[in-house]
Amino acid sequence: MNNITHFINGQITAASERNAPVYNPATGEQTGVVSLAPASLVEEAIANAKEAFEEWSKVTPLNRVRILFKFKMLLEERMDELAEAITKEHGKVFEDAKGEIIRGMEVVEFACGIPSALKGEITEQVGRDVDAYSVNQPLGVVAGISPFNFPAMVPMWMWPVAIACGNTFVMKPSEKDPTATLMVAEWLKECGLPDGVLNIVNGDKEAVDVLLTHPDIQAVSFVGSTPIAEYIYSTASAHGKRVQALGGAKNHMIVMPDADIDGAVNALMGAAFGSAGERCMAISVAVAVGDIADELVDKLAAKTKELKIGNGINRGLDMGPLVTKEHHAKVKGYVDLGVEEGAKLVVDGRDVKVDGGENGYFLGGCLFDNVTTDMKIYQEEIFGPVLCVVRVEDYATAAKMINDHEYGNGTSIFTRSGAVARKFAHDIQVGMVGVNVPIPVPMAFHAFGGWKRSLFGSNHVHGPEGVRFYTKRKAVTMRWPEGDLDAEFVMPTMK
Repeated sequence: MNNITHFINGQITAASERNAPVYNPATGEQTGVVSLAPASLVEEAIANAKEAFEEWSKVTPLNRVRILFKFKMLLEERMDELAEAITKEHGKVFEDAKGEIIRGMEVVEFACGIPSALKGEITEQVGRDVDAYSVNQPLGVVAGISPFNFPAMVPMWMWPVAIACGNTFVMKPSEKDPTATLMVAEWLKECGLPDGVLNIVNGDKEAVDVLLTHPDIQAVSFVGSTPIAEYIYSTASAHGKRVQALGGAKNHMIVMPDADIDGAVNALMGAAFGSAGERCMAISVAVAVGDIADELVDKLAAKTKELKIGNGINRGLDMGPLVTKEHHAKVKGYVDLGVEEGAKLVVDGRDVKVDGGENGYFLGGCLFDNVTTDMKIYQEEIFGPVLCVVRVEDYATAAKMINDHEYGNGTSIFTRSGAVARKFAHDIQVGMVGVNVPIPVPMAFHAFGGWKRSLFGSNHVHGPEGVRFYTKRKAVTMRWPEGDLDAEFVMPTMK
């Protein structure tokens, strides 16, 4: 039984009094126990991070990123080890776990260029013999709270940019799959990261509430469901903190009548069923425009029935289990509800059988047709391998559906028309847009984030937005007079 605790001030700590089980979702077997940090331990982590900030903030940006360069090389060498740990606790297939790590590593690579991103501005002679310049300085101790679905990637959206900018960090990963984050913290110490710069506290709401309210935490970054994102934002903001809180999604993909139908079907398969649909960028609604619907549904049904499902540690599979028994029951309940609501269940994955996975949390791909916008399976985020097909007559109706939805995380359109694609990209009220790209996740040197109830706060994550979030701007106006200055009783102006 794996005993998973915390990483504070460069050391693995003793177990806490409270704990929670950790399971292998492919087998249903309990593989570990994760300690749940009490408030006092979180406060200790914050105190250590605050002390470490005094020296870390004085380290030159170039020397900070040299540690990240070493970590990036180590991550490449040990990627398979980290991917296997993710698969054993989350359930996603091994190849998908490696893909997650690579996308996280891209943020590390961006952070390695932080000396350029931190440069300020200078203007000579804003007034006679007066110069003005601005600088970007770190905030202090900042915190991150990450979800179960990307236990390596999402933390790497946060801490690399934060610590490269000179902050120190307290990370609270999901208690469902905490091992990956601890492994990364230990590897960073191996690469020379000073003690206290990155601290890991495992826990539940008790730990989270300390991070949201403690006076020494300057900013909080969060990824998770919309109700929790809203709670994170309102609580931390009320305590004077910067907040970026990414919430839920209901991502649509419009398939126009002129689309490459086979390309659209293949795109939907990966976007809907990859990682068993446990992605905030998963496509969960296919909007079939006009007479393409019948062919689209037929081809989707054939491929959904052929999904290769099993223990993700085995190579060459399409889909693994859902993360927990409780989440499996929740997603299955949505499928039951869809049938009750009157949608046509074209492919039913509720009774899928996996050799050796009789006690695992497996759910096969589920495909609904004739879904309407008043159904809960359309309105709510299911976060599982469930794809809903909505039929509409024209592009305008499809676009209005997307703009009317409460979520605005990601969306896509498949078409051969440049005019339609341009109109879609311009008009659609969603933060991340793909044209013939099913999952439009921006690269690390851009920014990731949704609109509407998919994001609370003014900053998206990573890229230049991450640098702005983790730094504060200071403007300096300077002159060196050679004689005495007269008192001025009016608002100063530059002459």
